Amino acid sequence: MAGSSESRRMRPDPRQQRALGAMDVQIWIPRAGSSVPAVAATAPVPPSAALSMEPDPAPGIMAASGPELAAWTELRAEVAACTRCDLHKTRTQTVFGTGSPQARWLVIGEAPGADEDRQGEPFVGRAGQLLTEMLQAVGLSREQVFIANILKCRPPENRDPKPEEAKSCENHLQKQIALLQPGLIIAVGRIAAQNLLGVDTPIGKLRGQVHAYEPAGIPVVVTYHPAYLLRSPGQKARAWEDLCLARSLVAPV
Repeated sequence: MAGSSESRRMRPDPRQQRALGAMDVQIWIPRAGSSVPAVAATAPVPPSAALSMEPDPAPGIMAASGPELAAWTELRAEVAACTRCDLHKTRTQTVFGTGSPQARWLVIGEAPGADEDRQGEPFVGRAGQLLTEMLQAVGLSREQVFIANILKCRPPENRDPKPEEAKSCENHLQKQIALLQPGLIIAVGRIAAQNLLGVDTPIGKLRGQVHAYEPAGIPVVVTYHPAYLLRSPGQKARAWEDLCLARSLVAPV
């Protein structure tokens, strides 16, 4: 009976199984009574983390309070009023970021798209749903990480950010990182990775190793952008490997 109990404990919950399925990760479920736990085909599946149900005291910032909330509110207002580059002329609104101020994982993408510009939240739409499933595959909700972008404003026609635009936004991101003090950064996509690391190396050569965000020395793991994975689902297995590498470095909760 002890073996059966352990098997049930290690079995991914239904939400996590759906997320793993979206990532094309095969799960082997043991027969009743087996002492062997359920496993993913490429890596062990961590138990699901508990969801925080605390109210959101500031838009996009979960469970901040006191001086911490004041610092986040001040930075959010600074971003909303930013006119450092010409993107402020075409944006609907800035996209500051969302998630927990106590998050150990910081997910950084490229820039807002049309949906993000309209809703004011990063990674919505189909790509956002896949990112949610990628996080759920390692037992996380979006509320347990912090999600931001290199740019806080949408580039027209979703074009790549210009170097001067990324430079103009750099200080905003640096302040977010300083407030968060994350244990790990997940760079999602080529542009995010290259800007964070200050390189022009192709993403295929940046994956599969641990980099550092300087000067803080925060570990950085690079993976594919969900929008790319929607176009190239055959790369999902590699993205899953990246998530497993990230979890081996820093437990997300």
